[in-house]
Amino acid sequence: MKNMKRLFALLLLPFLFIAHLHAQEGMWLLSQLDKLDFNKKGMQLAVSDIYSKDKPSLANAILQLGGGSASFCSPDGLVITNHHVAFGAVQRASSASSDYLTNGFLARTRTEEIRAPGYRARLMTDMKDVTDEVLSSAKGISDPGQKEKKINEKIAAMSEELTKGKEDMEASVVPMYNGKQYILFIYKVFKDVRIVYVPPMSIGNYGGETDNWMWPRHTGDFSFMRVYSAPDGSGRDYNTANVPYKPKVWLKVAKDPLKEGDLTFIMGYPGQTTRYRSSTSVFWNENYNYPFAVKNFHEIIDLLDAVTKNNHEGEIRVASLKKGLANVMKNYEGKLEGMKKTRFYEKKLAFEKEFNAWANSNPATKEKYGDILAKEKEQYKVLEKTKERDNVFSLFQGLSGTQLGIAFQALYFAQQRGKAQGERDPGFSEKVADETIESIPDSYQGYFEPADKALLVRALKMAQALPDGQRITGLDYILNDRSRPVEKFVDDATAKSKLNDPEYAKTLFKMTESQLKALNDPFVDLAMSIDPMAVDIQKVNETFAANVTDLRKVYLDGLYEWKGKGLYPDANSTIRFTSGPVKGYCPADAVWYDPFTTLQGVVDKNTGAEPFDAPAELVSLEKNKDFGRYMDPKLKDVPVAFLNQCDITGGNSGSPVMNAKGELIGLAFDGNYEAMIGDWQYDLKLQRTICVDIRYVLFITEKFSKADFILDEMGLSH
Repeated sequence: MKNMKRLFALLLLPFLFIAHLHAQEGMWLLSQLDKLDFNKKGMQLAVSDIYSKDKPSLANAILQLGGGSASFCSPDGLVITNHHVAFGAVQRASSASSDYLTNGFLARTRTEEIRAPGYRARLMTDMKDVTDEVLSSAKGISDPGQKEKKINEKIAAMSEELTKGKEDMEASVVPMYNGKQYILFIYKVFKDVRIVYVPPMSIGNYGGETDNWMWPRHTGDFSFMRVYSAPDGSGRDYNTANVPYKPKVWLKVAKDPLKEGDLTFIMGYPGQTTRYRSSTSVFWNENYNYPFAVKNFHEIIDLLDAVTKNNHEGEIRVASLKKGLANVMKNYEGKLEGMKKTRFYEKKLAFEKEFNAWANSNPATKEKYGDILAKEKEQYKVLEKTKERDNVFSLFQGLSGTQLGIAFQALYFAQQRGKAQGERDPGFSEKVADETIESIPDSYQGYFEPADKALLVRALKMAQALPDGQRITGLDYILNDRSRPVEKFVDDATAKSKLNDPEYAKTLFKMTESQLKALNDPFVDLAMSIDPMAVDIQKVNETFAANVTDLRKVYLDGLYEWKGKGLYPDANSTIRFTSGPVKGYCPADAVWYDPFTTLQGVVDKNTGAEPFDAPAELVSLEKNKDFGRYMDPKLKDVPVAFLNQCDITGGNSGSPVMNAKGELIGLAFDGNYEAMIGDWQYDLKLQRTICVDIRYVLFITEKFSKADFILDEMGLSH
């Protein structure tokens, strides 16, 4: 019985976490910091030093950038982030003749800094609870779908009102706890981001996919960029008259060496977690979602490798897509392994059995919560009927080539303009359309015709193989034409279409639906042909999402009522805080991982062949013990990476890691493979954040690349 009680306590941890017990669990809203009592853990800062509405604070240095996070590290808009966060910009700026991916890039003067195509930096300037205002818009509406529609309309109206006439401002109203709370975030947006310094792949991506998500790690995963603004400080598009932005706050590098046990904290933009999901959601992801994604991404990566073999330009073009797919694929593989290894589904069932026993213990709670989980399970049956078709259909809207993707986007905007104002999607506006048109050339930076054609052929053949009852309507004119194989259709479509030209593609985004149809473009025709099914699938998914969100909100009410408050909201790409000490871990019986890796470890892994192809200059620095001021007094070596118990997920990449004084000690860039189900539950013993040590960043910048001027700008002169 004692062991059973202990097991039950562990099962409750992801759901019923009390803030003051384990500050390292949770991706906390900045408005919740006063709940954490982190001063008892050794924090030397007040809450207002970290986040304040009334005065400059560390939060004013944190950026959302390129799908990840970043931070200002100089008074002249210098930004530090991960190599893999900057990867897409570097790939777009590269070519076979200027291969910045392989060789790295360094601008020795401001005029040499190059644009980061498609990148925007978002700085959160304010946040405010607007729950009452949002929910009042749907007061009295019982239908979940109609309620969600009214709420979305209200959110769109609020955002539009706040940002009207303000080109460098974004307003985002985001639901927390499945819509129990709504918070308005205001962002200043910078559209002119430039690349300053990116180390070569043999440092910034050392270990490649072999070491991805693994410890011990020896990757110099960092890059420097710069944010530019108009002379008046407003964020505007690239302009030669723009100047480096002057942030209110920038991070200063720690002076004291980091050591095991030191308190650390992270602020950044974690993407999505699912810690309050039910066993039904676990089952769906473990048995359907993750397995399909892993298989799908693996096949696409193999396909991209095949079509770019012996073509360096092609390799550069598809590099960003390939890296992104490989990263997610390995993450999902880890989640699947973790779920099976820990019998996670069975644990969820056990937890819900206890919840249902409590819910049915008296008439009042039974009426509210007695069948809430059963109702949610019923909703998933709708998705299950067409899951095979829907998985394949999703390929046509993202992984079947640039040209079809552009055609779908253009069609969407034409359809929205053709609707009455009140019938349009809440997220549609001419501002969004203009921004999409601006970004079209960036979309084509990853365009490589053989890859695009191969992706579309694959998607069509997968559609052809679907069983009866799961067919995609609108493809018959291609799949049933025995005189023309799928490969021939794709060849002919590519030869006929003008959608390989980004400037031509821009013209489509101002056309009406009838004008698009009159083009007789094969990719536009294909998008139009299967669009009715896309609309049907979207309606089903929207209804499912509205119903399930409504039920999950009630479930959270039950958890609150059952065990009290103290819950942090799931991550949702809004700025969050997490803290924890530097600490190693035990991944398996009789195995212990220390929390630091060193330059010696880089050399030990070096084989001279990718992905362990350390540059000769770096090996020489280690051989000669030319560590400069970056040698750790205890390690007697340059530290490369370290572990802490902070709680992060995708989107946190590039987040600054700070010490108890709020000084920069590193950058978060990964999690450890043994804790890949961290998005579903936090494991105090196993879950770790992998961070590149700021001392390695500075060592590479100064000793390897001779870019002392960057350190001077950061206030680190000798």
